[in-house]
Amino acid sequence: MRYLITGGGTGGHINPALAIATEIKNRHKDAEILYVGTENGLESELVPKEGFEFKTIRVKGMPRKLNKESFIALKELFLGLNDAKKIIKDFNPDVVIGTGGYVCGPVVYIASKKKVPTIIHEQNAFPGVTNKILSRYVNKVLITFEESKKYFKYPDRVIRTGNPIRRSIVEVNIENAYHDLDIDPNIPFILSFGGSGGQKKLNDAMYYVMKENISNTNLQIIHVTGKRLYDEFMNKLKEEGLNLKNNIKVLPYFYEVPKGLNIADLIVTSAGAITLAEVSAVGVPSILIPKAYTAENHQEYNARAFEEKGASYVILEKDLTGKKLNDVIEKIINDKSKLMEMSKNSKKIGKIDATEKIVDVIDGLIK
Repeated sequence: MRYLITGGGTGGHINPALAIATEIKNRHKDAEILYVGTENGLESELVPKEGFEFKTIRVKGMPRKLNKESFIALKELFLGLNDAKKIIKDFNPDVVIGTGGYVCGPVVYIASKKKVPTIIHEQNAFPGVTNKILSRYVNKVLITFEESKKYFKYPDRVIRTGNPIRRSIVEVNIENAYHDLDIDPNIPFILSFGGSGGQKKLNDAMYYVMKENISNTNLQIIHVTGKRLYDEFMNKLKEEGLNLKNNIKVLPYFYEVPKGLNIADLIVTSAGAITLAEVSAVGVPSILIPKAYTAENHQEYNARAFEEKGASYVILEKDLTGKKLNDVIEKIINDKSKLMEMSKNSKKIGKIDATEKIVDVIDGLIK
């Protein structure tokens, strides 16, 4: 069987696509898989590293307001449609799977018009523009949040599968994780990070939290600033003469996220779909600070979905201060019954078998 997968722009679209591709390869050893993205998108770097064949089309995102860039994007769209036609003709896929981002538009649309079975996967509670348009043409729409179903025109095509996660998230040895991260299992531990690129507002608030708890031996913190914001954060600590003790660690990037998630008593983070899928897979309580500048404000929709189910406490960036975050952390971390309740609710949301379910749907469509 020939599988064409497309999705790009951000890790939130690319990582689910790669998880699906990997599951297909594991399940069907003779599967031929082609990934279609853009030349300058993050996918052009990540996909070849995973060993999948990669081809590109020309396409740009359409600006929100009509301007000169709109005409450039429109021209690129027509070029992308022609590129997609050629790739689909040459590869002759048995199924096409899109995971979001504007690169999906031409590929999935052309495939549907050529009667190739098509599937899209939506990671967020509020769907992206591309997926909302494509949902009118595809055979199946796979969703992560039940809340997103109402935004699609044909609800009978919608199946909730959850968001694909890394297997490593649920395969952590807990005892080793405490040892490797130098965390005392008898003292509450908070892990905070603002997505892979960091989050300035979260960094500023966590700076206050660290100052307030610098001598608090009853709390452990690992805070991840993001590489681009690390030097600024550390210079501020140095300028104010704050010497962190062993209970507080600051990192530019955290390669041990699976271990950290599995032993944290509380997570403080933004509300990207991948992060939330991993947080709920292990059932950890969270304070969510959705990034205000994301497309269609989808992170707030994601965060509210978790809050409504009692798994998270949400603070919007516009309302975030160091004192407010510290107060909320103290209130939650010192209430064992609240932590347990939030943990149970988080676990209820989690779907650790999402990737398998997605490939089940794909297999069912092309039998």
